[in-house]
Amino acid sequence: MNYKAWIAEFVGTFALVFIGVGAIAANEITGGGSGLVGIALAHGLTIAVMVSATAAISGGHINPAVTFGALLTKKIDAGNAAGYIASQCAGGIAGAAMIKVVVPAAALGAVSMGTPALGEGISAGKGVLLEAVLTFFLVFVVFGSAMDARAPKMGGLFIGLTVALDILMGGPLTGAAMNPARHLGPALLGGGTANLWVYWVGPLAGGALAALFYHHLLEEETS
Repeated sequence: MNYKAWIAEFVGTFALVFIGVGAIAANEITGGGSGLVGIALAHGLTIAVMVSATAAISGGHINPAVTFGALLTKKIDAGNAAGYIASQCAGGIAGAAMIKVVVPAAALGAVSMGTPALGEGISAGKGVLLEAVLTFFLVFVVFGSAMDARAPKMGGLFIGLTVALDILMGGPLTGAAMNPARHLGPALLGGGTANLWVYWVGPLAGGALAALFYHHLLEEETS
């Protein structure tokens, strides 16, 4: 078991939730000073730097949907995949817990702990589909820019940009979690778990489809 990789995945997901929720709370505190663009950039930049920092240690998954896709395409074994996902979820919960320590409770309460949520007129079914499509884009880029042996060594940047562009579109609709651990931590720490399943089923389905699609149709076989 690769325990160093598990630690890296914990740190990366901690950072994503801490900065992501913190940016949403800061936007509330400043009366919308950063807006959707600022929130998207906060998430995207965090992913860009943390994927880059952890790539050599764990591959920089920082997302159960990415790990699930890697498992389905045999880029990681089941034991390590379980460790990755547990570490990602623990990192998300710890990041949300730390935010509660340092950010005023009123601001966090006003934004429901920055928990991704279904927007007005978005049913659970639509939410699952939206999260699946957004996560498909993300995991497709992960495979194309980081996991493919032909990929340029700039995967972190492109993955972070994908997170940002997905949030710009999906943020008002589902919160654009694309990541069960990003939803889980804030949801458990005060944001509410009413639609928890949406943020597991959608990203895992989209991530699995993207991984299998890329692996079987686009990735070159290695001898």
